[in-house]
Amino acid sequence: MKTLQIICAGGHGKVVADVAELCGYERIVFIDRDWPDRTVNGRWPIVSDTVREDGSDVFCAAGQNSLRERLFEMHGLEHSPTLVHPSAIVSPSVTLGAGCLVMPGAIINADTRIGRGGILNTACSVDHDCVVGDFVHVSPGARLAGSVTVGNRAWIGIGASIIQNISVGQNAMVAAGAAVVSHVQDNFKVGGVPAIRLR
Repeated sequence: MKTLQIICAGGHGKVVADVAELCGYERIVFIDRDWPDRTVNGRWPIVSDTVREDGSDVFCAAGQNSLRERLFEMHGLEHSPTLVHPSAIVSPSVTLGAGCLVMPGAIINADTRIGRGGILNTACSVDHDCVVGDFVHVSPGARLAGSVTVGNRAWIGIGASIIQNISVGQNAMVAAGAAVVSHVQDNFKVGGVPAIRLR
């Protein structure tokens, strides 16, 4: 029986479990120590607070980028599966790192590279020749034009748009609905149309 252990039993974990079922996992269990009084997350059991070394696949479902990175490294998830919803469109020339989640309706176009632990959320689009770093979250409906570069742990908000050839730095945050037309430095938060730095 194809089994997946999912670390973190929050709302994002339920989404991961839904996609995992569609990817052929027959048994899905959650591993989480933050919910001592809960035994289920949605339709799936919370079985332990420790990952079991039983040969099954392990996936980290922490929604927060830095926490996802920390847990990924702590549990040695370099061989974590990549989960792609059947309705997503992913070019054959795309490279997806270990532990990526590609949600319903997402589109990833030719020669784009996505790093480890990325979340490509519902109906987002990432166009050709983009380079998206490790543990990035591209939120629902966000749009990246061609040749955009996104640094590690950056967060692209719901419905944000980034024009072609723009770079977004590490740990940067792009607010929901922003239109990014100039480069975003590391650790900056930007928002608005056009996007400017937020203090």
